[in-house]
Amino acid sequence: MARVTLTPTALTGVTSAGANATADPSGTASVAGAGNGFTISYTGSKVVLLRVSNASGGTGTVSVLGGSQPLAVSGGQGAATASIATAGTSWIGPFESARFAQPDGSYTIETSVIMTVTAFTIDGRQSA
Repeated sequence: MARVTLTPTALTGVTSAGANATADPSGTASVAGAGNGFTISYTGSKVVLLRVSNASGGTGTVSVLGGSQPLAVSGGQGAATASIATAGTSWIGPFESARFAQPDGSYTIETSVIMTVTAFTIDGRQSA
């Protein structure tokens, strides 16, 4: 099976009109194993956060693969991997393009067991 494209939900901060509310999206179930998982399309200068839920019946890992040149100048640091307990939900990140962007600007995520993943972006350039 191929990777599924996740569309991140933008988290927006406080504006001059007040706080912005973001609905809680449901997430997308993964297919476990190398070569499966997710792709997040190019996010520009935004950082990515992931909410990962594991209902598989066993502890598993989620990995955001290290990127490659020229976009990911810090890609040599490799993947970021987190362990998610059974019936657990964790927020992981932030992930930024200097380490995790693939040549086309996307991010690649793999899981060792079936997990539900939701992607969020934050634009650090926004201000009130």
